Amino acid sequence: MTQIRSDWGDWLVRDVEAATPDGVAIWYLGCNGFVVKGRDGTTVFIDPYVGLGDPPRTVRMIPVPFDPEDVSDADAILATHEHTDHVHGPSQAPILERTDATLYGPDESLAVAREDEEWTDAWDVADEQFIEINEGDSLEIGEFTLHVEDANDPDAAHPVSYVLEHDAGTFFHAGDSKPSDEFERIGREYDIDLGVLAFGTVGMVPDRETREPKRTRWYNDENQIVEAAAALEVDRLLPSHWDMWRGLTSDPTVLHHHARSFEYPRRLEIVEIGDRVDVA
Repeated sequence: MTQIRSDWGDWLVRDVEAATPDGVAIWYLGCNGFVVKGRDGTTVFIDPYVGLGDPPRTVRMIPVPFDPEDVSDADAILATHEHTDHVHGPSQAPILERTDATLYGPDESLAVAREDEEWTDAWDVADEQFIEINEGDSLEIGEFTLHVEDANDPDAAHPVSYVLEHDAGTFFHAGDSKPSDEFERIGREYDIDLGVLAFGTVGMVPDRETREPKRTRWYNDENQIVEAAAALEVDRLLPSHWDMWRGLTSDPTVLHHHARSFEYPRRLEIVEIGDRVDVA
C-alpha cells in the first residue's frame, strides 16, 4: 500500500486536535479537502486528499499537509463523489483505521472504497465503517446535523453536496458542483454562513487515454462560482480547488470584482492550504 509522507510533519493535525473553537472551526487542506471541528470536539473530514495525482496528467502543485497515519481524532469522513481526489484509500483509510470513524458517501464513492481499492483488505477497516447516503438524507454526527443535497458535476457518476448545521452556524460544501437548478431551493431552506465552491481555470490537461493535451474545464469559472454562491445566498464564499492541479490553477482574488455587484456572497474568504476560518 502507498505510504503518505507529509511535507509539514504533524503540526497541522496537532493544531486541529488542540483547538477548542467557540463555535465551529474549519481548516482548508488544499484541493477540496476540509476538516471541521465543533466546540464539543466532533471532527469531520470532507474530501481529504493527500495523493500526488497521476503525473503527467494531474500534477499536485501544493504541499502534502499531513500524514493520515498521524490523525487520531475523527468522527466521520464525507465523500462528495467518486473521483480520486475525493475518495482515496491512502489518504482516508488510515484515518478510518486509527480512529474508527465512518465514511459517508453516495454509492459510487463507496464502490471505490469497497471494490476498486478494497480498503477492507489493504487496511484494518471494517465494512461497517462505510455508510451509503443519498440526496434528501439527514443524520446526526455528534454535535452536527448533516443534510445530503443535490450537486451538478457532469464529470461525476453520483455527486452530492453537504450541509453541516451547528448551533453556531451552517457550513455548505458543494464538492465540484457547478451551478445547479437546486441551489436556489437549498439557499431558501438553509441559512448558509460559509459555503465552499470549487474554482479554477480552463486549461490544457493530458487526456487519460492518449496523453495528448486536451482543453479541460473541471471547476467553476469566475462567473459560475458567483452565480452558484448567489443562488445559495451564502454569506461567505470560500473558493477551493484553485490551488491543486498544474494547468488549472487560478487566482481567487479576482472574484472580488465578479462578486462586487451581487447581494450574495456578502464576503469572500480567500484562504490557502493550512488556513483556519471560524463559524460562530
